[in-house]
Amino acid sequence: MIAELGTLSGLFAIVAFGAIIPVVPTGAAVSGAAALAFHTQPFTIVLVLIAGAAGAYAGDLVMYAMCRLGGESLARRLRWLRDEERLGSVKHRLEEKQVPVLLVSRLIPGGRVPVLLAAAFVGLSWRTFVVANLPACALWSVVYATIGLAGGSIFPEPWQGVVAAVLLILLVNQSMTWISKWRARPRPSTSNASG
Repeated sequence: MIAELGTLSGLFAIVAFGAIIPVVPTGAAVSGAAALAFHTQPFTIVLVLIAGAAGAYAGDLVMYAMCRLGGESLARRLRWLRDEERLGSVKHRLEEKQVPVLLVSRLIPGGRVPVLLAAAFVGLSWRTFVVANLPACALWSVVYATIGLAGGSIFPEPWQGVVAAVLLILLVNQSMTWISKWRARPRPSTSNASG
């Protein structure tokens, strides 16, 4: 039981750190932990969900505080925000639908930080953020743990399930990044000038 607690506290720390420093693959950590739990002690999967969601939530609170304190100047200094048009679009969506935007931003790779920055700029209250971010972090943890469970159930050895879950998460994240970049690139004009 001590080993499980150490693993769960480690998972919490990795996910919280990754929520603050967005280069850490937090989804892969939750998926790998769920795949490992599936093979070793399946009843701890619920604890993996809780540790993942709690780590994401704690990290998001710290990140939101940094965004509110540092504001736009911090974002521009750290190059998190480059597209003024995209920021305006996110601000508009946040003003209309806070909870759905936070839910979706947590699931889209690279979508969380711009939304947190926009929420800070819009002046989303702490109370609203604290309440709206709970289901977002819980849903995120469930999605990534489910991917880990799928990887763990396919392969007979725990390490194979963990590797499969991590590779699947990295592949999905990279694919989403490529799709986002492809959709964001400028399109050549299709209209022909007659003259």
